Amino acid sequence: MERAYGIVKAAECTGLEVRCKKRHIHLMSTTLKPQNSRSRIVLAGIAALALIGAGAAWYGFSRNHADVAEIGECRAAQTKTAGLEPFAKGEIAALNVNAKPKPPPAIAFTGGEGQLMSLADFRGKTILVNLWATWCVPCRQEMPALDKLQVELGGNDFQVVAINVDTRNPDKPKAWLQENGIKNLTYHADPAGKLLQVLQKSGHVVGLPTTFVVDPSGCEIAILKGPAEWASPDALAFVKAALGKS
Repeated sequence: MERAYGIVKAAECTGLEVRCKKRHIHLMSTTLKPQNSRSRIVLAGIAALALIGAGAAWYGFSRNHADVAEIGECRAAQTKTAGLEPFAKGEIAALNVNAKPKPPPAIAFTGGEGQLMSLADFRGKTILVNLWATWCVPCRQEMPALDKLQVELGGNDFQVVAINVDTRNPDKPKAWLQENGIKNLTYHADPAGKLLQVLQKSGHVVGLPTTFVVDPSGCEIAILKGPAEWASPDALAFVKAALGKS
């Protein structure tokens, strides 16, 4: 209000007092319009912020409930992992048993016939997921052991899921497996390299090979970053313990 009156000069109020008052009234009306417009903008901004805040609160609420659901889903696996820690020794001493199992990141890959698959397709059995590539020397070295592990314990309740992540020459990994007598592992692959990106972002993969174990309920119970002798007595004892056969 002081700004509206302040723009009126004393010389403009000569003559009748009514005219001067009208001048004041006119100035007030013209200067109040921007203020009203500004007020509407401010109110609209406050309303928008309120909606954003409500949305953020709802997202947080939903995310918290999703986290709680995941924790609840894997609570039964926590009892199992408590008994697996003593088996992470010797040839698989680098295996990290998860104290609080949780679902692994959602990943997609192709199956033996090129069909699109995910880890959910293996619900009901324990799986040992191994990521490998032909350009990775330690990966190639441990493939025969993984093949033997599948022979020893593979069946309705356990499977080695070896996923090749070569992004060039898709026929090369298959040829390498055949040339090296790896005949018992179903061929899974991710030629697009998207799976590796997801697992790098989640911290599962810092290099190859990487192996993690998922229980029948879909909960990740252990992970090993690096190579291991998967056909060793230590590895067999761990898998049997995970299957409740120790």
